[in-house]
Amino acid sequence: EVKDLYVNYGAIEAIKGISFTVQPGEIVTLIGANGAGKTTLMRMLCTLLKPTSGTICCNGKDIFSMGSEYRKLLGYLPQDFGFYPEFTVEDYLLYIGALKGIRPIVAKKRVKELIAKVGLSKAAHKKMKKLSGGMKRRAGIAQAMLNDPKILILDEPTAGLDPNERIRFRNLISELSEDRLVLLSTHIVSDIEYIANEIWLMKDGEILHKGSIDKLINSMTETVWECLVPKNRVSDFMEKYKISNMKSEINPVSYTHLRA
Repeated sequence: EVKDLYVNYGAIEAIKGISFTVQPGEIVTLIGANGAGKTTLMRMLCTLLKPTSGTICCNGKDIFSMGSEYRKLLGYLPQDFGFYPEFTVEDYLLYIGALKGIRPIVAKKRVKELIAKVGLSKAAHKKMKKLSGGMKRRAGIAQAMLNDPKILILDEPTAGLDPNERIRFRNLISELSEDRLVLLSTHIVSDIEYIANEIWLMKDGEILHKGSIDKLINSMTETVWECLVPKNRVSDFMEKYKISNMKSEINPVSYTHLRA
């Protein structure tokens, strides 16, 4: 439960009075432009940043007072996660397992399962520095799940993943959400539109809208138009309307705009 959460950096309010309650079995997705406050909110939920005011509780207990008791429930993938480049994928995950206090025999079994689950079996003995961006991201998702967390927080988890990896990710998250809370952020709506229970739209440190994707679409008051316009009129239309997509063709220009 998050209640009346504020974060101030000097005169700047990064988070402005956010409150919500979430439960295991839910997949909640934060969507918003860079600077909307998504990462700041996630860092607080991971106890990496204390709020200026407000409370965050897990089963009625303040998470900052719970210490390791809370962190044992938590799996976190930040936007940029650290690793030793000379470690192999398997060594990296075993190292993270040791840091999380997982017994070696349990860690080895868990690492083997997760490497297969995220599709890294063929790269298990490759050094981290030789992995592609998408493969590193998959290793990051695996490390977040090592302790079988009840709360899984993923910041931009699909960044750098190709279309097939995104499908694997969606299926994996859907499978994992049965008995845990999953909170993730993304800029790509198609990654989560079929699996998210709720989508939260963030802007300037506030949650502006909450609901399923159908509910959010139905709440929109604007109409989307698609037209062909002469090339010499493109700049006029861009000044007058919100252009979401534009494609140059041989003669006219095809574009889509929103109109109230």
